[in-house]
Amino acid sequence: MRERAERLKAQVRQAFDAASMDVAGLVTYVDTLERLGIDNHFRDLIGGALDRIRAEELPEHGGGLHIVALRFHLLRQHGIWVSTDVFDAFRDDASGFCSSLCSDDDPRGLLSLYNAAHMAVPGEVVLDDAIAFARGRLLDILRGSKVRSPVSEQITRALDIPLPRFTRRLETMHYIAEYEHEETHDGLLLELARLNFVLVRALHLRELKDLSLWWRDLYNTVKLPYARDRMVEIYFWTCGMLHEEEYSLARMFFAKTFGMVSLMDDTFDVHATLDECHKLKEAMQRWDESEVYILPEYLRMLYIQTLSNFREFEEILEPNKKYRMAYTKEAYKLCSQNYLKEAIWSSQKYQPSFKEHEELSIMTSGLPMLTILTLMGYGDEATPEAFEWVSSVPEMVRAGSQVTRFLNDLSSYKLGKHKKDMPSSVETYMVENGLTGDLKQVLPL
Repeated sequence: MRERAERLKAQVRQAFDAASMDVAGLVTYVDTLERLGIDNHFRDLIGGALDRIRAEELPEHGGGLHIVALRFHLLRQHGIWVSTDVFDAFRDDASGFCSSLCSDDDPRGLLSLYNAAHMAVPGEVVLDDAIAFARGRLLDILRGSKVRSPVSEQITRALDIPLPRFTRRLETMHYIAEYEHEETHDGLLLELARLNFVLVRALHLRELKDLSLWWRDLYNTVKLPYARDRMVEIYFWTCGMLHEEEYSLARMFFAKTFGMVSLMDDTFDVHATLDECHKLKEAMQRWDESEVYILPEYLRMLYIQTLSNFREFEEILEPNKKYRMAYTKEAYKLCSQNYLKEAIWSSQKYQPSFKEHEELSIMTSGLPMLTILTLMGYGDEATPEAFEWVSSVPEMVRAGSQVTRFLNDLSSYKLGKHKKDMPSSVETYMVENGLTGDLKQVLPL
């Protein structure tokens, strides 16, 4: 299978002749590679294609709404700025989208507009309007049952979770089955995508097997029955973020450390006394196995196993990459400091302001630490400068942490919370703004 896949990659490279395609064709081809999950094999070719897609404008109404929206989505997805002016041709004098777009004849155009509009930044009213407009029309189309498969399935999926927010690996799983039914599908790309999906899945299964054995040993050794037994959940998240074969080491580092920090988080959150929390934080700051005796007996194996696993990580790293462990250890120590602060607030029944809560809880979301950890398993592109930048919690990392924290707190608010938990960001926001328990009032945050 792997030999066949390599031959197919070579054939796709030969067929990927950007010079012979117009811009609309290039946009469609690159989008197809990405949704089929094989774009990582052609990054150099895609880079060249994006340069041309950015440099050349589409002819007026070139390809219609579908191609215009697809180009907008693709470029923004790759960090290339595109003005919303490209949609002016599809808006009427009243600054609304043209009623002619409501036709059932072009559901793909509306779907592409809906997905593209979710690449908005705050304040882009045109894209806010586009989401509301396209969503309403797509719902009407589905109710009328006037759209055929596979577009109907793609619309249903996007209305649940828009494409820019959907897990790429899951999109690939769906799209491979759907792409076969498109009249213009490329048999070469389809065969390669199927083979690639199976090969990557086989690797994922081997990794999950290894992680499950590792986790079972760790979980049974530390003997913390109050802690969540969640390795499959953690690995699913890991694959949602990094699914490609070349990131296997990054996935293993990420999942193992996520598992260990989950045990520490649950200890601070639901079990340890405040005095025990202080001792666990202090032991983590010292990062020395000889300091294990400052801990209560039930936490000693957690401490020993944490330090042991970090030593193993360092042994795996190449000599010129061992410096990365210092950043990961510091981030892990910082987690324990922030968990302790949450425990203190909870113990004192302190009601923080929303701003105070946000500053602390985006750190306890774990994303700043896990972002550093992800880089640890990368290749040479993860430079010391990259580690320094990520360690400073720049706006990009902060924004991801905010989204994670707020979505998590909205979900947990619906489910209820543990009696030891400090007020969530949702509760803090509601108290500060005099809101009721209606989540619709909270969602604008």
